Amino acid sequence: MKRMLLLLVPLCLCHSAFAADDLTSRANKLFKPIPTKAPPLKGNPATAAKLELGKKLFFDPRLSSSQLISCNTCHNVGLGGADLQETSTGHGWQKGPRNSPTVFNAVFDAAQFWDGRAKDLQTQAKGPVQAAVEMNSNPELVVKTLKSIPGYAPLFKAAFPRAADPIGFDNMAKAIEVFEATLLTPDSPFDRFLKGDAAALSAREKRGLRIFMDKGCAPCHAGTNVGGADYYPFGVREAPTTEIRPAGDTGRFMVTNTESDRYVFKAPSLRNVAVTQPYFHSGKVWKLRDAVTVMGSAQLGVKLKDGEVEDTVAFLKALTGKQPRLSYPLLPGSSDETPHPQLK
Repeated sequence: MKRMLLLLVPLCLCHSAFAADDLTSRANKLFKPIPTKAPPLKGNPATAAKLELGKKLFFDPRLSSSQLISCNTCHNVGLGGADLQETSTGHGWQKGPRNSPTVFNAVFDAAQFWDGRAKDLQTQAKGPVQAAVEMNSNPELVVKTLKSIPGYAPLFKAAFPRAADPIGFDNMAKAIEVFEATLLTPDSPFDRFLKGDAAALSAREKRGLRIFMDKGCAPCHAGTNVGGADYYPFGVREAPTTEIRPAGDTGRFMVTNTESDRYVFKAPSLRNVAVTQPYFHSGKVWKLRDAVTVMGSAQLGVKLKDGEVEDTVAFLKALTGKQPRLSYPLLPGSSDETPHPQLK
């Protein structure tokens, strides 16, 4: 009997190692770790000067007509790149129609916004500035404001040295894009697991990963961002409640006017999902376990068992990476020519 047990121990260890290797191999076919450096941007090469300018612009509330709302208001770098609101609060305390996605790792998404109407971060940066429900400004007012602030002239000149007139709305967006592309959260437990550290995930987190792949979550939530790569109907198997999926928000249909895009949305990145509640484009679900349950029924047509939900939540928490540590920039001062805030 003793000899038999001694023989079984190495067999068990080998089986455990094989299972871990199999899980790692499967995961690496579907997912990629978050890199530590920003990827190159098409048509917008990064420079130190452009990065410095972009950081200031990201935090500058004077891009809004009220001079109260900055990019950081809805994409707070201290709150996972989001704002902890069901839908963001904009100009005049108006509520936006959708939940504000995290800006962290957004550079790896195929497109921006829930409906993908912006092809990249540069295009996205122009949208909220001009939206009446958000920053309520326009290109002319933004340029007038920036040109009235003496400290911005040398920053724009250094960032865009070949431009005859460096301070422009397009250059504002380019600089913000360069900064936002650096807002990465690498080195999550899951990233370390993908790189070969089998001990980086606990037994429960590994069970959650296996459930995530076996149940069919990964086809929509794969790649570097564990999502963000394509568009899918919300309610493949069962329509969510109208509170979670409001009838009036038809998603990508509002962009393409194609019937097959009705209630289709970009699958969000699940990176840092545990710290970017509430969930879904409506922002009506606050608990991660509830969001997992909804996805099971709406997308997969299954009622997940309590243990499966908890294991999946444990795995999703392992997607939280190292958050960017930033110092708040000192912004250049206004002048007598700087437009006054418009609060109405």
